Amino acid sequence: MQTNRRPEPPDGSSENQPVRNWLARRRRALLSSAMRGAAYATGAGVVGFLFWAIQQGLQK
Repeated sequence: MQTNRRPEPPDGSSENQPVRNWLARRRRALLSSAMRGAAYATGAGVVGFLFWAIQQGLQK
């Protein structure tokens, strides 16, 4: 069975592991949130553009 723990680095940087793990999780969450926001904004922009184009076509 494999363990999910990596071997400790020889320089003793394992004491920062919890902080690094926390930062990695926060970074991943922020990137996910930003990508979701960009997708919603793009969708809203496309829908808005379509309504604007329809409105322009109906005014002529």
